[in-house]
Amino acid sequence: MIPACPLAALPRGEAYRLDVEPPIALFHTEDGEIYAIDDTCTHQDASLADGWLEGCEVECPLHASRFDLRTGRVDAPPAKLPVRTHRVVVEDGTVYVVPSEEPPNLPPGIRAGTA
Repeated sequence: MIPACPLAALPRGEAYRLDVEPPIALFHTEDGEIYAIDDTCTHQDASLADGWLEGCEVECPLHASRFDLRTGRVDAPPAKLPVRTHRVVVEDGTVYVVPSEEPPNLPPGIRAGTA
């Protein structure tokens, strides 16, 4: 598990970028759920933590692709590939991320370890 941030540092409706390789974005929905996905849009190199959170979806700030935070599935083009999801654990007021074992779907021209 990777310690990400104190729960108090991630208000509802906000995102937090975890600087690991590749980066992970944490989202705290208005409903109080916390989700973690790869931070890089699968269409082009853009930070999803900088996007717009609505319900359980985040919209990429670059070209408006939308990703379901629960599944990583793409809900709007131009992205075609899903983002990885990661397990989140909240323990003693700290948010932890358990990184996925699956390989990331990074945009063209970006390799794991260089995002």
